Amino acid sequence: MKIVTQALKLTLALAIAGSAFAQTPAAGAPGARPAVKPADSTVKNVWPPVGPTPRTADGHPDMTGNWSPNAINENVDLAGRVDVPMLPAARAVYEKHKGDISKDDPEALCLPPGVPRMSTTPYPWTILQTPETVAFLYEGGAHVWRKVFMGRQVHDPSVVETWLGDSIGWWEGDTLVIETVGQTDKSWLDQSGVPHSNDMKVTERITRPDFGHMVIEHIIEDPKTFSRPWSFTTRPTLLKGELIEYICQENNKDIVHLVGK
Repeated sequence: MKIVTQALKLTLALAIAGSAFAQTPAAGAPGARPAVKPADSTVKNVWPPVGPTPRTADGHPDMTGNWSPNAINENVDLAGRVDVPMLPAARAVYEKHKGDISKDDPEALCLPPGVPRMSTTPYPWTILQTPETVAFLYEGGAHVWRKVFMGRQVHDPSVVETWLGDSIGWWEGDTLVIETVGQTDKSWLDQSGVPHSNDMKVTERITRPDFGHMVIEHIIEDPKTFSRPWSFTTRPTLLKGELIEYICQENNKDIVHLVGK
């Protein structure tokens, strides 16, 4: 109970510190908070909403809000959309996964998808931004959260073989840069089965060009798996509503259907 209480306190503290201006409109359910509209929007009844990029007191773009990933195609088959330069051993693993019709996909077994796949599942997420920490609260992917430590220049060496890794962040102008290492090689990069090693480094370059849109460039570096760094870009939009509770582990009836070949 003590651990749960501390986690709740952290989440509440981040929520209070986040910019109220950037909050996502509520879904209209009973008891939901009123919708918040961009003050300078010039187009009415448009979604995603139109307006200037919100900013924090220190001048940085405020990423706070609920976001829809809009990246189902990348989640299903990255290699079918971008040039993924797999080394021969990695290519063999990938072909095996495809041949088995992805029956061993960790996400289908309710394990966290890892980074960058957390940004391409069909489920939305919330960003809570403070000067010290950027937190991602995920509706899907086993209903987990992720912390990005702003200002910390080195990774925690004790974070190894984890599902979401150790993430540090910094600003490059209006771009939020997040670097993640320390992930287990058990996760896949997409449903089709693109693998990676536990030495993978993922760099996310996140911009918010206006009130309702976000752009994330995901850069993958893993010399054990790929012959060179490669990248793909997703374009989330502000979610019209709130996150809901989604517990993949509860009453999961799909496992028996993942028989493959």
